[in-house]
Amino acid sequence: MLPALLQLKSHLRHSASGKVLAAAVNGTAAVPTGAAAGGSATAATGVAAGGSAPQSDVPGLVDFIRASPLLPSCGISGAQVEADAGRWVELGGRVMANLGLPPLAQLAAEDKRRVFQYYLPVFFWCEHQLEQHRAAAGAGSTPLVLGISAPQGCGKTTLCEQLEALFAYTGSTAASISIDDFYLTREGQEEVAAAHPGNPLLEMRGNAGSHDMQLGADTLRALQGATAAGTTVPLPRYNKSAHQGLGDRADPATWPTVKAPVDVVLFEGWMLGFAPVDDEAAAAVDPSLAPVNAFLRSYKEAWDSFVDSWLVVSVAQPDYSYRWRLQAEQAMRASGKPAMTDEQVATFVDRFMPAYRAYLRGLYAQGPTTARPGHLLVVRVDENRTPVAQQPQPLM
Repeated sequence: MLPALLQLKSHLRHSASGKVLAAAVNGTAAVPTGAAAGGSATAATGVAAGGSAPQSDVPGLVDFIRASPLLPSCGISGAQVEADAGRWVELGGRVMANLGLPPLAQLAAEDKRRVFQYYLPVFFWCEHQLEQHRAAAGAGSTPLVLGISAPQGCGKTTLCEQLEALFAYTGSTAASISIDDFYLTREGQEEVAAAHPGNPLLEMRGNAGSHDMQLGADTLRALQGATAAGTTVPLPRYNKSAHQGLGDRADPATWPTVKAPVDVVLFEGWMLGFAPVDDEAAAAVDPSLAPVNAFLRSYKEAWDSFVDSWLVVSVAQPDYSYRWRLQAEQAMRASGKPAMTDEQVATFVDRFMPAYRAYLRGLYAQGPTTARPGHLLVVRVDENRTPVAQQPQPLM
């Protein structure tokens, strides 16, 4: 549960909850919660941009939000949802606008669940982690580094985009980076493949051993130090289409930059927080996994040690990644973009399955390598990327 101080702040912010709620649902110009938190003056248009809801629909929406299976693990009570209803509607409208969704009254059931029962509870948990981080560190606090570990295709990119947008809307600067941004150059990957001839897990990018650990550590360190206004930090990017799909690091001149001060670093990856197993166990899963397991031993100190709070999206079956990747490639093909064939998709996902079989059990049972009590959220989703009704018990 949120500390009493935060509950008091919430109550004060919404002490005129009827006015705030009416303004939110009708899209009228009241003082928005986003602007009160330091966001821009355009925050009042958030719900209108995503389609306002008739005021009569709001009680039903509150009940719908209170039915989210994520509320207990996110530390949110039903009473807090009711007290903060205006903010839920306002930020929900912002997410709907970001995603190009129709007004609330026309919103499909799966989109309504995604916005109000998934993205928003997770954002409020992340926001609380930021408040705790600032309170613990004091005036000289560094950015909160939020590690997001989730299987490929489960929707973590879209989730990160919405978290970044919501932080910006409520007055905080967030920078998003992925372990994919830190792949070795094409030349470096060729050297790894040559050092492990015939190993299908190291022929291409993806597994532990195909990343530039120093580049990742240097970037995380630079972002942690991005506290002085006026400074910028370049964010590495990787071009997966280079060399006929083999990939290569993008030209540094094209990398985006983030301006300090940075409040939150969203650091995501399909294998982030994985803990290595003993050599025999790795070889038992797949003989080709042994060198990958050896490479993985350096990731905790190099990268995971930077993470302050962890979000883990868990799945019952890692095989879901086949379907999810296939859907993504088929959508790209339908839009006229180059895409992998179904057979290429199967070959691509095959390279990651040994790692999933070896490491997901430990991740789900014990948490990521550097997780701490009170700073870990685990969200279980089904094959449709929707949170399941029965969420995992807290690990710590």
